[in-house]
Amino acid sequence: MTGNKKGQRLLIVSNRLPLKLTRERSGTWRLDRGSGGLVTALAPVLRNRGGVWIGWPGIPQEKAPPNLGELLDRAGRDLGYRIAPVGLSRREQRLFYEGFSNEVIWPLFHELPTLANFDPTYWLAYHQVNRKYAEAIAAESQPDYFVWVHDYQLMLVAQELRALGVNSYVAFFLHIPFPPLDVFLKIPWRLEILNALLQFDLLGVQTARDRRNLLDCFRALMPDVKWHGRGRVVVGQVNDRFVRIGDFPISIDYRSFVRRAGSKEVLAVRDGIRKTLANCKILLGVDRLDYTKGIPHRLQAFREALREYPDLVGKTTLIQVVVPSRTGVPQYRRLRAEIERLVGTINGEFTKPGWVPIHYIFRSLAPDELLGYYRAADVALITPLKDGMNLIAKEYCVTNVDNDGVLILSEFAGAASQLQHGAILVNPFHVQQVASAIHQACTMPITERKRRMKKLRQSIRKQDIFWWVDSFLRSAIAKDLSEFPQLDEYMPLTTRPEPIASIPGA
Repeated sequence: MTGNKKGQRLLIVSNRLPLKLTRERSGTWRLDRGSGGLVTALAPVLRNRGGVWIGWPGIPQEKAPPNLGELLDRAGRDLGYRIAPVGLSRREQRLFYEGFSNEVIWPLFHELPTLANFDPTYWLAYHQVNRKYAEAIAAESQPDYFVWVHDYQLMLVAQELRALGVNSYVAFFLHIPFPPLDVFLKIPWRLEILNALLQFDLLGVQTARDRRNLLDCFRALMPDVKWHGRGRVVVGQVNDRFVRIGDFPISIDYRSFVRRAGSKEVLAVRDGIRKTLANCKILLGVDRLDYTKGIPHRLQAFREALREYPDLVGKTTLIQVVVPSRTGVPQYRRLRAEIERLVGTINGEFTKPGWVPIHYIFRSLAPDELLGYYRAADVALITPLKDGMNLIAKEYCVTNVDNDGVLILSEFAGAASQLQHGAILVNPFHVQQVASAIHQACTMPITERKRRMKKLRQSIRKQDIFWWVDSFLRSAIAKDLSEFPQLDEYMPLTTRPEPIASIPGA
């Protein structure tokens, strides 16, 4: 495919569908809207454009209900796009996702090579599962579909599609960082991965640093590919075809977050938190349980701030939300234990009547509840050791409609390149520096808080989710989102406690 056609459809491919499938005690299967950065970013774009989302439904084939197709069809009608599942066995999920994706690619791409496990059976499963996704795409794709593959679990998909004879325009976006050459070289299958990536027509990454790292790997390991261009998008010639590489920082739906931030449900949560923690500056950390998020380092920095700045004691509270993730993996269980030990130690050292320094929450928050925490927080403490982007930072800023919050942000988060002029940037490994930033944020004059936050919110408003999609598509096919027909008027995101769809168990 060499260009776009009027009325082209989007076909989105990701490891997981934008849905969560669960079985209740009554035996009823239900589907709820998924969470996470990818769903947050793409759901408002795909909704009501009549496209397709392909992915794993989140449950092994051995346990899937026989009426899964009917359940997904109902969900698709509600969401405004077709849902096409990829079935994976329990073994495939273990070796492909838990194994190669998260024991090889995840730590390597986050520059933590000592945590990688280069088990050859993982690579074989990764290859086989990418083939399954390619077969699902081939079954769904039409000549006017633009195929957009997402993230590190599916780097071989284009290569498998070409082997199946599919010649559609296929783009790829990497949501996590791409590592520097010296780290990437440690992967035994480095050449196979690079060759597979070259089968995409467009490779998108989050930041200019990621783009430079990817190009360095291509230039060092595949010198026959010639690269041209100096801007955000460069072009490489691979035999008789061309591949583009560009950086496209992902964003959020600005209008929807602003609208929801003023809802009565969100304000009720905000007011409840502020009443409970009256007379305290509220710091907020929200993270998935993962070693890349730097939660222990953050807790140590908060302890250092309480020791170094006595004026914070009794007047500052950290709310640390940790969303459970991969709790069956020993490494993650150890991380949770370390976090909870630190919380207990710090609270034991500083707690006094009427004040506890850290409020620790280990669970997922409902959407309105999360926005309520954003609204209540005086300071957001977003300090990952390495992150592709970190949409939590953007969500906090956008929902801060009073322009009265402060963002402390790791310089190793992808969002730092866009938000550096309004945030307080820190090195998360530098405990004393983060402690100083906490004190600076808690004592910052209101005029400076408002000036900084206004700048942050304006930046995100200018480069929102629709800007992200437009910039990606323009780089791919010299068109924009308007070429992908919207079937209905724009509909804001909604949050509903009831499931999208449910069917009694068979």
